[in-house]
Amino acid sequence: MWIKIIILVFFALMLYSLFSGLFYLVKDRGQGTRTLKALTARISIWVLLFVLLCVGLYTGVITPSNSVRPPWAQPTTSK
Repeated sequence: MWIKIIILVFFALMLYSLFSGLFYLVKDRGQGTRTLKALTARISIWVLLFVLLCVGLYTGVITPSNSVRPPWAQPTTSK
């Protein structure tokens, strides 16, 4: 359950960074560095979220739906 809350927080931070970058782009008219900092923050948050999702899927903390399973989670069939 905690992992889902952390993922939602990361998404909220990404949205905040996205709209703050838009605000700074309009306010500074492309002359300041605040837009670049907001973009850098958004990319960093995205990378952390991607790594968190990959680790969660690999360790089994996050389980995909029954229709899509990673190769390491497939049931083994013995012949």
